Amino acid sequence: MAMNYISDDAPFNAEQRAWLNTLVGNFINDLTAGKGLAGSSGEVVPVKILFGSQTGNSEALAKKLSKAMAKANFSPEVVDMGDYEGSQFAEDSNVLIITSTYGDGEPPDNAADLHEFILSDAAPKLENLSYSVLSLGDTEYPDFCKCGIEFDERLAELGAKRVVDRVDCDVDFDEPFNNWKKAVMDALGASVAPAPTLDDEDEEEDGYSKTNPFPSTILSNYNLNTEGSGRETHHIEFSLAGSGLEYEAGDALSVFPVNPEDVVDKIIASLPFNTKDEVPLPSGKSEVSLKEALMYHYDIRSLSKGLIQEWQKRSGSPYLRSVVEADSKEHYDAFTWGRELIDLVVDYPADFADGEEFVSILKKLQPRLYSISSSPKAHPGEVHLTVAVVRYHAHHRERGGVCSTFLSDRVDGFQPKVFVHANKAFRLPEDLSKPVIMCGPGTGIAPFRAFLEERRATEASGKNWLLFGNPHESTDFLYQNELEGMLADGTLARLDTAFSRDQAEKIYVQDRMLEAGAEIWKWLHDEGGYFFVCGDASRMAKDVDAALHKIAEEHGGLSAEAAVEFIKAMKKQKRYARDVY
Repeated sequence: MAMNYISDDAPFNAEQRAWLNTLVGNFINDLTAGKGLAGSSGEVVPVKILFGSQTGNSEALAKKLSKAMAKANFSPEVVDMGDYEGSQFAEDSNVLIITSTYGDGEPPDNAADLHEFILSDAAPKLENLSYSVLSLGDTEYPDFCKCGIEFDERLAELGAKRVVDRVDCDVDFDEPFNNWKKAVMDALGASVAPAPTLDDEDEEEDGYSKTNPFPSTILSNYNLNTEGSGRETHHIEFSLAGSGLEYEAGDALSVFPVNPEDVVDKIIASLPFNTKDEVPLPSGKSEVSLKEALMYHYDIRSLSKGLIQEWQKRSGSPYLRSVVEADSKEHYDAFTWGRELIDLVVDYPADFADGEEFVSILKKLQPRLYSISSSPKAHPGEVHLTVAVVRYHAHHRERGGVCSTFLSDRVDGFQPKVFVHANKAFRLPEDLSKPVIMCGPGTGIAPFRAFLEERRATEASGKNWLLFGNPHESTDFLYQNELEGMLADGTLARLDTAFSRDQAEKIYVQDRMLEAGAEIWKWLHDEGGYFFVCGDASRMAKDVDAALHKIAEEHGGLSAEAAVEFIKAMKKQKRYARDVY
């Protein structure tokens, strides 16, 4: 019979007391047998946990994994991929990789060099390496989890032993991460299991977080574009009073949207089954009405390949069948563009037994991530966002971004639920004397408004330079009065604008960079400055990066190869950072 070392009066439930009694018993047995703290084997297993992260999710999971492994017989070390030399793979015995994918299937910035090395002919044979990969991605993008897939397959090609099959996570990654975490710990020989309920997630529930978001009051909400603009960009101020939430300039805010009630009502009215019964939530832990589930908990906007396949099984539509049978990216993209769940319900009816079966094929409604556009030093107790409102017409219906239209059109009567998402890879220099160049067209200006407020509040002596672009100066010059005020008081040393449609030939921020190439090189090379980019990953960020390399060649006198190495060195020194999406 197991000994009871933990009193029944202790503040733990039965499951926790049982786990603690087992742990203490094992510890006493190990000491009696002359073994160390590592557990029954007495061996400590070294593990490197590498993360590739663009917005901070992979880094956060790497730290959670390390915390869990440290409670067992492991000696974990969390390493930024940007600080890990590819040759170290041949020296390490156990490596766990957690990486995201962004843009067009690209590795995160901090993983780019390691990714390039491991895919090259220079990569060594790795017969003595054990590894596993957790890949983060989004099934809405065609190159889902591509970076993690390439790491996984290449390590196997080089002879490394895959101890647990790669897990590819969609945007809702908590459950697959926890399952992968347990599997790799078991595979690598965990001799002390973590507590069943005293884990990292529970410890975080003391305050507001992703699983316990804060209901925030909106203090101000207005359109930054003026009349006649073809764009709509809202400046939104949220109250954090009483939340205990803290953030730094460079962080992001996650907002939980609410789906439009009129669309939900139309979906429900068109369903061919009894819609009065309650349905399970995505977590499966409780049930709510179908209307509440569709408004607050399920994604009714995104049509994934998997959803189309499941819908086709229950629909008699020959067209849907042809899309599924073609099984090509082109066919799926052509069908899903501009369509949402309501289109399937109304235009391609399908048979479902009940509401539970219907919601079982839907994805969880995810929070939307926005770069914070305020400094907490300038606006204590508040957090500001700069949100581009998405609206368009397709397939005879008006469409809109689920969160942007929620915040602009439907937020009255709601306190949006929010939480802070730290992005430690996008931070101002600690040395306040260093110059900073910021390139943020459109809503990419958001974190740079925060940076400039922060630099003014901290009385940073380093110069600040902003490059901003949008279609028209008269209608789309976001935060014009603020920026001109910062020029007047010296917070901004230089402001370059690129209003692309104010002249016959379009001008973009990368064009302004090339025009000012000599000065940019001086700030970056001679004065050790920092370069930040925020905005569109697929086009703008690539064009800006190309311009930066060209400047290094033309004004630094570097060869193409040397320019590449210079930019890589800036990234390693955290002097070139991108918040791109």
